[in-house]
Amino acid sequence: MPKGYWVSCYREVKDPEALAAYAELAGPAVAQHGGRMLARGGQVTAYEAGLANRTVVIEFDSYDQALAARESDEYAAALERLEGAVVRDFRVVEGV
Repeated sequence: MPKGYWVSCYREVKDPEALAAYAELAGPAVAQHGGRMLARGGQVTAYEAGLANRTVVIEFDSYDQALAARESDEYAAALERLEGAVVRDFRVVEGV
């Protein structure tokens, strides 16, 4: 069964304090659903149309598990803290 991944590329962080409050809830929500952080922040070199901004990659044992984590009540609570604080491109991607 292919793994599932969350990929978040932050285009703009408008409120760093709200992002930190989101992270406090999102981290445990991700872990509770079996997610493992592969990349968070750090160096980014962007090519083509990409932006060298904050990027986060989280791995789950399956695509369905990644979707379930995204739709969970625990993660919904984290998202409430993030509302209006960032502009990001968030995707759930199936591995090969």
